[in-house]
Amino acid sequence: MTSINTQFLLSLTIIIIGYFSKKFHLVKEEDGDGISRIIFNITLPALIITTFSTIKVTHSLVILPVIVIVFSCFVAFLGNFVFRNETPRNKGALSMTTVGFNIGLFAYPLVEALWGKEGLKYFGMLDMGNALIIYGLCYFLGSFYTSNNGKINPKELLKKMCRSVPMLTYILTLLLNFFHLNYPSFVLDLAGALSKANMPLSLLVLGIFLSFNLEKSHWVSILKSLLLRYGAGLTVGIILYFVLPFEPLFRNTVLIGLILPVSMSTTTYSVEFDLDKKLVGTLTNLTIIISFILMWVLGIFLN
Repeated sequence: MTSINTQFLLSLTIIIIGYFSKKFHLVKEEDGDGISRIIFNITLPALIITTFSTIKVTHSLVILPVIVIVFSCFVAFLGNFVFRNETPRNKGALSMTTVGFNIGLFAYPLVEALWGKEGLKYFGMLDMGNALIIYGLCYFLGSFYTSNNGKINPKELLKKMCRSVPMLTYILTLLLNFFHLNYPSFVLDLAGALSKANMPLSLLVLGIFLSFNLEKSHWVSILKSLLLRYGAGLTVGIILYFVLPFEPLFRNTVLIGLILPVSMSTTTYSVEFDLDKKLVGTLTNLTIIISFILMWVLGIFLN
């Protein structure tokens, strides 16, 4: 228990450092965008290479992306009823924030600290399903309630997925693993060196993006979204934790995976579809805080 508390206190401290670095103008929020691009395009792919190059992909691991896809579709279906009285603009924003998870920036550094590379391989598989949700379902929900009338260009979606360096790295690394091939030793050494920067950079960025500029008029809508997201996540997660006949780390992944924060991609989509950016930003920030506390508590309980 002491080690878990220590890891979370260290993580919280790094997040606080990022937050106050922005408050005292040592860095700007725009700097967080640049660091995020470094994480997604360099350190996170490096971490994926070091984690997935040697793992053995079992049948149970393949179920993880299926779970996150089915769960997200279920929550999106419920959201259609929960947000039925909202304006189309708010409905689009709220619907986007109920599906998809922040695994790369939020979960990876904490999971790595708690369970090492063994834990990362489970969350990595979960993230493959999550990527399909973020670039597919989340994008669709944002588009559906805007002037596009739900029409989505499949080529545009495919382009977005093909531009995702982490997604391409997942696919390539798992294909090499499947055919019992591996990257050259130099690539593995380089990836190992770069991957060490992923955890501190990710936590710093969370702090830089953290904001408490809340709109009072949005609180009812925000409460609806949070209750739907965490109510469904905890309920389904707890049921699957006790029902699934797999190893503890698999069940830990499902339980924690379904209560992770809103994906940062929703902010980008809110700009693209002219949705309420403050509403999306507030929900994103609140879920970071709530998920951090829940993950801390669950981490103690699960260990």
